[in-house]
Amino acid sequence: MTDDDPKAPDAPERIAKRLARAGVASRRDAEKMIAEGRVRLNGRRLDSPAVTVGPADRIEVDGKPVAAPEPARLWRYHKPAGLVTSARDEKGRPTVFDRLPPELPRVMSVGRLDLTSEGLLLLTNDGELKRRLELPSTGWLRKYRVRAHGAPSEAALDRLRAGVVIDGERFQPMIVTFERVQGANSWMTVGLREGRNREVRRALELVGLQVNRLIRVSYGPFQLGDLPEGAVEEVKPRVLADQLGLARVSAKAGGAAKPVPTKPKPVRPRAPGKARPPKRP
Repeated sequence: MTDDDPKAPDAPERIAKRLARAGVASRRDAEKMIAEGRVRLNGRRLDSPAVTVGPADRIEVDGKPVAAPEPARLWRYHKPAGLVTSARDEKGRPTVFDRLPPELPRVMSVGRLDLTSEGLLLLTNDGELKRRLELPSTGWLRKYRVRAHGAPSEAALDRLRAGVVIDGERFQPMIVTFERVQGANSWMTVGLREGRNREVRRALELVGLQVNRLIRVSYGPFQLGDLPEGAVEEVKPRVLADQLGLARVSAKAGGAAKPVPTKPKPVRPRAPGKARPPKRP
């Protein structure tokens, strides 16, 4: 079996991959930790990630032992607007991880949603699963409900469907479905297979539309559905296995389907009379 075989969790593997599977950090961040001298292997400080480890090796990060990797798990989280998708924020703004239930293990986000965006954010305890879900080669469609100021022409939307170039950066064709006009705004659904920084906002701005609400409703086969704002729900192991072909799934998570609310204090109260997005027919 190879080092990258997901069906061989006890096979020798690079130390950065082991740290990622243990939920310490992504593989890239684990390599940075090693370069900074924060990682020890069997009592010896490492200065290079070019080291292979086995199940009997003792690994420490910042003086604390690293537990054996747990089975890969995945959660759906309904991110409210007003939270930063990072572990820490240099400006002191509240983060997604500040609002998660304390009973959750250490988790990482799959991709990001910016400060004012909301909707489905996937969380995982497994750095390798995070990396796999973020790879462009996965090709999973991400869908967004978008409210934007203005009324787009079909020609403008066709530009997005054909793919556009913004500041020298090529954006792949988007799937754009116009829904309705609501006052001075338009609602539409936008689907894309990339995860570039502020991709939807930048693309719509190019054709004269100013996004004022952005809700991610799906990430590949995983749907936001009716998950309440601020709640977390674990993806059942059998669903994870079916969608990703994972052998390492958590047995103790088998019955976890009930949404877990986060802190009840709202991040951003809705203004009186502010309409929610229209439901699909």
